[in-house]
Amino acid sequence: MGTRIPSHQLSNGLYVSGRPEQLKERQPTMGSRAVPYTGGDVKKSGELGKMFDIAVDPNPLNGPPSSRPSRPSSSSQHNSGSVRSGPNSGPLGTKSSGSGPIPKKSSGPLPLQPTGLITSGPLGSSVGRRSGQLEPPASLGKAVYGSAVTGLNEEVRLRFKVSKPVMWVLLVVVVMGLVVGAFLTVAVKKLVILVAVAAILAPLVVVILWNCAWKKRGLIGFLRRYSDAELRGAIDGQYVKVTGVVTCGSIPLESSFQRVPRCVYVSTELYEYRGWGGKSANPKHRFFSWGCRHSEKYVADFYISDFQSGVRAVVKAGYGAKVTPFIKPATVVDITKENRELSPSFLRWLADRSLSSDDRVMCLKEGYIKEGSTVSVMGVVRRQDNVLMIVPPAEPVSTGCQWARCLLPTYIEGLILTCDESQDDADVIPV
Repeated sequence: MGTRIPSHQLSNGLYVSGRPEQLKERQPTMGSRAVPYTGGDVKKSGELGKMFDIAVDPNPLNGPPSSRPSRPSSSSQHNSGSVRSGPNSGPLGTKSSGSGPIPKKSSGPLPLQPTGLITSGPLGSSVGRRSGQLEPPASLGKAVYGSAVTGLNEEVRLRFKVSKPVMWVLLVVVVMGLVVGAFLTVAVKKLVILVAVAAILAPLVVVILWNCAWKKRGLIGFLRRYSDAELRGAIDGQYVKVTGVVTCGSIPLESSFQRVPRCVYVSTELYEYRGWGGKSANPKHRFFSWGCRHSEKYVADFYISDFQSGVRAVVKAGYGAKVTPFIKPATVVDITKENRELSPSFLRWLADRSLSSDDRVMCLKEGYIKEGSTVSVMGVVRRQDNVLMIVPPAEPVSTGCQWARCLLPTYIEGLILTCDESQDDADVIPV
């Protein structure tokens, strides 16, 4: 007699062999909690807010505390394994011990900058120590920067560079002309020959004096006439000039006297006039001229958005890079013999730098490139890991011979920064 095989009917009406499966109650694998709608607010985003050390709203649903979901029971946590048990268990950022939880040491908050960059340090002009800037003490007004900010202590050096063979040929021609002219003048006893030799050498002397006088003006004119390039089509290693709006990097700078925040370049210089028998501002200070007594110039890495293509690039001006700025400063303090009244802010600025305020003719000049300004940068394009950068060239850049202006080749080193002199704070684009 055969054994009957049991069968059962499914919910859809189909008969299948075997006994129906007994459904067992499954244990919860992890505690569940309602996820509120944050609306894009970081303070209501729970763990995301904790990542940036932002105060998290304990009641994101804006309801009474009793309406919030309760924590899972200890038994469900033990079975699920979502919270580790043992001596090291506890909330994130604390370590349990006999005396209670010890808060985890943090190196500082990671705020969101207005430019969208995640950097270390608080928002505004002050920057944390990890980013390279040391915050000045509250009692002093002088900022002290780290290695991430380049200090420009040297003056802009412009020099001519003519090949040595040409220099030797010119020197030999000049010496031979003078010797022959002097000999013929003595032999023939006529000054006409010496005058003729002087007339031949005079244009050479005029060209040299002209280049010495117009060297900087000729270079600035060359930089303005240099055509802009598109960053989108620039190749690696190409020397380009890019004009666009600048934004601060991880280290925004601040001018030392006017306290202008969020700058990519700042310059403050104190000049003194030396008359007959006056005190010299520096070892190279001549009589009846202005000399620089104190100088503070800083520049850091920043971003520039190309006007032509809209592409954004990093300008590597920090960490000791060679930078040559052509930013004309403005006079903010002018102390003359008639006007000897010193403002309290200027006296405080002098005292912070241990500078005397005795009977001297002084003027304080300050220049800066504020975030949102239109700037032209000249440098070499570098592409690395999908990051577009503008770096200083390895060799000095020459302007070439400008025959129409009778100017010899002028050589300049490093990144070149230029800005329109007529630009003021009203022309700054909010970013």
